[in-house]
Amino acid sequence: MPAGVMHTAVIVFAKAPVPGLAKTRLAPALGAEGAAALAARMLQHALAQAVAAGLGPVELCAAPDTTHPALQAAAARWGATLGAQGEGDLGERMHRAFTRHLAQHEAALLMGTDAPALDATRLHEAALALQQHDAVFVPALDGGYALVGLRRADARVFAGMRWSHAQVMEDTRRRLREAGLRWAELPAVADVDEPADLVHLPAEWRDMLEAGTPAGRGA
Repeated sequence: MPAGVMHTAVIVFAKAPVPGLAKTRLAPALGAEGAAALAARMLQHALAQAVAAGLGPVELCAAPDTTHPALQAAAARWGATLGAQGEGDLGERMHRAFTRHLAQHEAALLMGTDAPALDATRLHEAALALQQHDAVFVPALDGGYALVGLRRADARVFAGMRWSHAQVMEDTRRRLREAGLRWAELPAVADVDEPADLVHLPAEWRDMLEAGTPAGRGA
């Protein structure tokens, strides 16, 4: 664990990289198979960075469940535990994951797999921010956020939130102010959700997609 950082769990939220389930909004550009292949590549990258950060245990928190072989293989490859997100909307699932991990660890970070710029350095910066704050966020350029970190589970951050719109981060800031919580924000990153977002992928990932190379093999 890096010096000066609390013991921090890292939770990676991900869907099974199945055609028609994962990254469906990218299907018009990549096809269902291509979108699923990119989802697999992004999953591997997120887990690699979570492990490389060396902050504490890493969990792959999966949807719809933990039975897909790709999820099991990814968790095993990176030495992550594998858990299920369970039922409920995104906020309920995130709150449940935080509650579980913060019962055992001083702090926890929760990230998706959609933002390739979330690397080990950014995760370390987020964990450091929690030394002086109740929460930390990495906003997304689309108005949401790509990472949230907490020192204690607080349902007020998530309960009854309307998700997947351009004001999610702003709504969250309002909730944080109303709850009297201190939070830090790191520089915003790009989520890759829509065909126009593909420009934010690393160049070698774009090359693999254009060549039709399976995208889920590397880190």
